[in-house]
Amino acid sequence: MSTLTPPLPTEDEAMDAYSRTVSGVAEALATSVANLRVHGRRRDGAEVPMGAGSAIVLSRDGFVLTSAHVVTGRRGGTRSGIASFTDGRETRFEPVGADPLTDLAVVRTEDHDLAPATLGDAERLRVGQLVVAIGNPNGFAGSVTAGVVSALGRSLPARAGETVRTIDNVIQTDASLNPGNSGGALADGRGRVVGINTAVAGVGLGLAIPINATTRRVVSALMRDGRVRRAWIGIAGGARPVPPRTAAVVGRDRAVEVVEVVGGSPADRAGLKGGDLVLEAGRRPVAEAQSLQRLLFADAIGQPLPVTVHRRGAMVDVITVPTELTGG
Repeated sequence: MSTLTPPLPTEDEAMDAYSRTVSGVAEALATSVANLRVHGRRRDGAEVPMGAGSAIVLSRDGFVLTSAHVVTGRRGGTRSGIASFTDGRETRFEPVGADPLTDLAVVRTEDHDLAPATLGDAERLRVGQLVVAIGNPNGFAGSVTAGVVSALGRSLPARAGETVRTIDNVIQTDASLNPGNSGGALADGRGRVVGINTAVAGVGLGLAIPINATTRRVVSALMRDGRVRRAWIGIAGGARPVPPRTAAVVGRDRAVEVVEVVGGSPADRAGLKGGDLVLEAGRRPVAEAQSLQRLLFADAIGQPLPVTVHRRGAMVDVITVPTELTGG
């Protein structure tokens, strides 16, 4: 007696929700992620390969976002090269500007008919959320890996000349990243780019610069001016809990503790001291370093910036006047 064998599922039926999400993101971003081949020049003027990386398309008219370290030489200059796409197109790109302190750079291609990616908001990410990394590891164009957000709020040191700064709110993921992924997209399940892949910290430990309000300002400044002007008050600090009694008064439980005040800096002249807890700056709450950093762009240079701190059980108000950050 024969039995009927049930029909095998179709390919679409066999794909589970996870696979459909990952493949959907890959299809949506395929033509918006570029493979960058970076060139340098020898003393005789001949172009030679100097490295490779990935990038995402910002606008149809050729603006492309990548990691600063992908297109920046050891002596600080930015380099040109060739951008290629999975549809077979190749186009030359020239540098627009780089910001090593956020490890972001903008270049522009000669092809002004590109497919821009949709930018998301990393502030809405949650630990455990699905993310998809798209880039060109080891020169393999259009490679896709998937994983989850392993952690949020990581920090990554960055340097520009003598200036050292911490990139805050870095995304940690277990999506596999390899050399060449730098500058590529880290996208959420809806295909929105929420991070720019920047570093491999270990097996199953990749890091990405978040797309948030601060990095959007950086990108806008690079597209407009080719550089990022920053204000500086001269403190180093980190987030810490607010003492319970003070928290009950001010209505918040996190602040930034001043660890160091640079001698002769605007903060020093205003009277800020090590151990102060910065509660507000510019009349806005300060809960982490990024709260301060997002205030310290070009429009803050030379303008009074009121700062409220908690010091030895008392609330203290000071006025700082930021100067322009130099040495980067």
